[in-house]
Amino acid sequence: MTQILICTVGGSHQPIVSAINDLRPDFVVFICTDKDPATNQPGSRVQIEGKGNCIKAHNSDANPTLPNIPTQTGLASEQYETVLTLSDNLDRTYLDCITAIDGISRRFPDARIVADYTGGTKSMCAGLVMAVVESPGIDLQLVTGSRADLIKVQDGSQFSDKADCERVRYRRLTEPYRRAWQRYAYSEAVAGLVGLKPPGGLRDEYTRFRELSRAFAEWDNFNHMQAFSILQSYAPSLPDHLKQYIGNARQLNDKNTDKCDAARLFDLYRNAERRAAQGRYDDAVARIYRLIEWSAQWLLKVQAGIETGDVKPEQIPDHLTLTQNRKGQWQAGLFNAWQLVKHYTKGPAAVFISEQENILRSHIEARNTSILAHGFTPIQNNQWQPIYAWLESQFIPMLLEETAKSGIKTLPSQLPDDYPG
Repeated sequence: MTQILICTVGGSHQPIVSAINDLRPDFVVFICTDKDPATNQPGSRVQIEGKGNCIKAHNSDANPTLPNIPTQTGLASEQYETVLTLSDNLDRTYLDCITAIDGISRRFPDARIVADYTGGTKSMCAGLVMAVVESPGIDLQLVTGSRADLIKVQDGSQFSDKADCERVRYRRLTEPYRRAWQRYAYSEAVAGLVGLKPPGGLRDEYTRFRELSRAFAEWDNFNHMQAFSILQSYAPSLPDHLKQYIGNARQLNDKNTDKCDAARLFDLYRNAERRAAQGRYDDAVARIYRLIEWSAQWLLKVQAGIETGDVKPEQIPDHLTLTQNRKGQWQAGLFNAWQLVKHYTKGPAAVFISEQENILRSHIEARNTSILAHGFTPIQNNQWQPIYAWLESQFIPMLLEETAKSGIKTLPSQLPDDYPG
């Protein structure tokens, strides 16, 4: 296999020579500096392109006694290239290294590429490491050896050693998908993670991240059974703050229909909150409309045995006018459903609609202007906030009182906005 070495070059030739002699690469990219613009002192470029004896064997030597590095290591002119960068400019070095890596990867697509960051200034070393971390498939190494001090390793003890950066690289590559959780964009995280190839030692960690993202993506799309199944399979390894979602998911799949539907009402509410957090206020209000309508339907079914899609003639109060569908079934829309709640139930919901009917109508009017309802005007945050405040202070407390009878006594936690890992 063709082997490529990319290395930063500083004031000492020994680590570069050691790296070349150890790897015996087919081609070398030297990241060097040119003359210093302030002092006009030669940069590390001279160690690669200098003529004759241009390198001091020891810093204390009076004169250079060694030829350039390619000559010392037997590299022919077609076996290396020099890339110039700035000694103390991290941005510039990073960009130069990224460009060099991209170029050499295209030139030698099937080669093994090794980057050695032993030589050069601190900025040069950091720039190369940063570039390698963002370039999967490239090995990172340094030349090390015995030390008598913190300045340099002892001559003759140098050897090339792999620098393990897989966890750093993995964290860097997966960071965008961790941030996606902050926006409840679980599907986005799944799509990104599917395209990654995890390092062997981090495969289990990667798989858990991908699958938990998929669990909450399914949950966010109302596929509660699939979400529950995935979460259950990871139950033993879940952090404490994620374990609570197994219980919540279990309620959303409860075989008791009344309890399951009650749990799903609050799940829809949390879903609307997530859409609002993403700035998707039309989507949020559309979900709230469905929540208010579904709540009335659930109350009527549980407490009065009434199906709003097929209200029996004897169930229609004299003061209420309903419409028939093509099948001849009498149907009750949102407001009429709540009138039936007022007529047939005696609990908190009946009190609520008696006191809040006009406010409910005003909030529904805002929804009707939405492009997702009957209008063409997008709903803005200043329209969403009053609706949300009303839900929090009036609607949800009432609904909790009613659902407590079916076993749902508390509002479930919002889905997680951070990945624990």
